[in-house]
Amino acid sequence: MNYTVRFSNQKFPPIQIKAHESLADHLTTQNSPVLFGCRTGLCGTCLIEVIGDIPDPTKEEAEVLQILAPNNPRARLACQIDLTQDILIKSDAI
Repeated sequence: MNYTVRFSNQKFPPIQIKAHESLADHLTTQNSPVLFGCRTGLCGTCLIEVIGDIPDPTKEEAEVLQILAPNNPRARLACQIDLTQDILIKSDAI
């Protein structure tokens, strides 16, 4: 099953990704406003806001999010997302 990832920045078209595939493996500077650093969930470069239901963050990701975006339940690290439905990514909101 494929899911659609849309971006609040209309400059970037929606992309299709298979369920449970790594979002980080599909996003590039050409098709996404999201920047990546380490891709392991430690640096916080790919901090985004997600509109849509996805699985809760792992304990490790939650710890990083508590530092980078406390009190924002929609904050996530793009490199750690397990895609299970269509989502909207707001990368300029945090």
